[in-house]
Amino acid sequence: MAKNTEHKIRAIITGTTGMVGEGVLHECLQHPQVEEVLIINRKPLGLIHPKLKEIIHADFYDLSPIAHELVGYNACYFCLGVTSVGKKEPEYFKLTYTLTMHLAEILSKTGYDMTFCYVSGGGTDSTEKGSSMWARVKGKTENDLMKLPFKQVFAFRPGFIKPTPGLKNAHAFYKYINWLYPIGRAIFPNGFCTLKELGLAMINVTADGYDKQIIDSKDIHLLGAE
Repeated sequence: MAKNTEHKIRAIITGTTGMVGEGVLHECLQHPQVEEVLIINRKPLGLIHPKLKEIIHADFYDLSPIAHELVGYNACYFCLGVTSVGKKEPEYFKLTYTLTMHLAEILSKTGYDMTFCYVSGGGTDSTEKGSSMWARVKGKTENDLMKLPFKQVFAFRPGFIKPTPGLKNAHAFYKYINWLYPIGRAIFPNGFCTLKELGLAMINVTADGYDKQIIDSKDIHLLGAE
């Protein structure tokens, strides 16, 4: 697909202390169209790069003290997330929906034409009525993000993500079953993508748009092609 190489990106990324956020940050720092990256963390990431600015902020449920520092960006790659294992719905809802929407609502009011990319997950329930708690919560988060006045909103629904070699935050689960990746992708391509493809897909939808708001692994393969 044709790419708009003139579009310069200034991105906010959350979740960079986790595997997905670290991988997306890695792609952004290497990409020539990304001019600047702002990361928001509770503790320092420990990375220095000419493109990178970091804000340390403890309370993600109250970002109002740093709202003025979030102005001037045209993309947000929301990679912050938690597992639902062991959590009741009210706790998971707060950690997933409430936290995400708080940042999104602030960013939607900055006056900039922003693309918001939300990392959801394969199996997310857009109807919000299914039996799976996490899928309902993720579905509501996606749906309500798409109601906000952003230039574009995309919900990314990867399945198995192959980590980027050399990065430090890959989950042990992925490290031990990476050998399954070529087999799984060949048999069930909609359930497998690489972290590199995911990061590049976010950059490319920001620059070029896309005709779908729900981005599954097949779309990630297409959008993340170099």
